[in-house]
Amino acid sequence: MNLELIFSLSGLLAMTGWAALLASPLIPAWSDRIAGLIIPVVLSSAYVTLAFLPNENGGGFGSLEEVGQLFTDRTALMAGWIHFLAFDLLIGAWICRTARRENIRFWWVVPTLPLTFMFGPAGFLAFSAVRGLAGMKRQTD
Repeated sequence: MNLELIFSLSGLLAMTGWAALLASPLIPAWSDRIAGLIIPVVLSSAYVTLAFLPNENGGGFGSLEEVGQLFTDRTALMAGWIHFLAFDLLIGAWICRTARRENIRFWWVVPTLPLTFMFGPAGFLAFSAVRGLAGMKRQTD
């Protein structure tokens, strides 16, 4: 199994999803389908395939030491990377849908998307702050 090829393809697929999110004001329904469903399903399928292959280096989830040992196996490491790609994209899609539903200006959302792509929870936290500020603004209007 060529893990470098899987790495490249999964990265390209995820970037396609992020591009769809950036275009979401223009194509909201397609953006939701592409970044919020189709690509995460493909990435999740790859994840499940890789995650359930035997891990030759052992490890587990009972301690930090076991998790470290788990990720010394390159196949498990690739599965972990795809896990991040899929879930960060799902959060990005949720951010765009939520902002659209709550009438939050897209320009307030844009900075949270690369933050979510690169640092998942930090992007979610930034969007939560934007969402809170937008709610406060609506209450004063």
